[in-house]
Amino acid sequence: MTAGPASNMDVKRRNRSNTLRCILTCDHISQMELSQRLSLSWPTVLQNVKELSELGLIKEAGSYESTGGRKAKAYAPVRDAKLALGVDITRNHVSVVLVDLSGQVVRSVRKTRPFSLDDGYAQGLGELAEQFVEEHKAQDRLLGVGVSLPGIVAEEEGVLRHSHILGIQDVPTGFFSRYIPYPCRFINDANAAGLAEVYGTPDAGDFVYLSLSNSVGGAILNGGALYTGNHLRAGEFGHNTLVPGGRRCYCGKEGCLDAYCSARVLADYTQGRLADFFDRLRAGDPQLEQIWKEYLQYLAVAVNNLHMSFDCDVIVGGYVGAFLEEFGAPLRTLLEERNTFRRDSSYLRFCRYKLEAAAVGTALVQVEEFIRGL
Repeated sequence: MTAGPASNMDVKRRNRSNTLRCILTCDHISQMELSQRLSLSWPTVLQNVKELSELGLIKEAGSYESTGGRKAKAYAPVRDAKLALGVDITRNHVSVVLVDLSGQVVRSVRKTRPFSLDDGYAQGLGELAEQFVEEHKAQDRLLGVGVSLPGIVAEEEGVLRHSHILGIQDVPTGFFSRYIPYPCRFINDANAAGLAEVYGTPDAGDFVYLSLSNSVGGAILNGGALYTGNHLRAGEFGHNTLVPGGRRCYCGKEGCLDAYCSARVLADYTQGRLADFFDRLRAGDPQLEQIWKEYLQYLAVAVNNLHMSFDCDVIVGGYVGAFLEEFGAPLRTLLEERNTFRRDSSYLRFCRYKLEAAAVGTALVQVEEFIRGL
């Protein structure tokens, strides 16, 4: 049976989107290379390149050396042809990032803004967003704004159902965007960070993302798509019980993973400054070395549990995750010892985005929506 017009249009749109995705990963590429990488016919690639050029998303970038015939044209992405703003709300701060079509951060800022349900707080968010966009002259290129929130976000209902961190429940997401004059999308912060990790990866596969920031959260991605669960609570790893009857968590329970592996557990030893903790660890502070050793022992249990439960790679990110490439070698050893089936920790991956992953991820929701709709 011949596919109907809608199906043909969907295929054309997908091919056009994939062509742009491929070009975004390169400094320059020829039509022949695009045809080979995407397994698309030459006429299809030719048409896609023409349309993307007309949209200003790619441009000619010279030509390749001739191999006997006509020189092949090279095409390069115009990564900043479109931009998106990401805003990450935490209890005491607001982070704002501007990202381009490839997911690169063009600019970022982090401001001290204690959360409040007062109208003045919402107005401040709008002023910060507008100032950010105007300073970069991005008004005509802005796709929209993504807002990440620490809690259960029901975007279709337009409600932040619950946030222990912010101490609120059933707050309309429109509260956060009432003074932002651009289209807004809303997403849980850890889910946003997980999406940032997978963006631009052709074969993302399945993985679990564990975020170790001032609270512990996570995301479950199946083939690059978020699994959110029946009640939008999937990935709330911070409230898995790690030590029955253990330390009290901010949620009121005892022994939660959050009470043992949040960034605050470490930062509390250096007046709330996590970077200072690792500076002193780097300098060989014996007290902090012991604290770090204990922290990694708890973290190894948590990561091993995730791997045993989901049988996939585990990416560790967040504020603490940003330091694991330098300080995480002992964690691999602990994971090898805990692995039931063989001495292996290759499933552990350290995060790509060391800073503002949630803000980046929520901006990329807008970028992804644009590319899919081409």
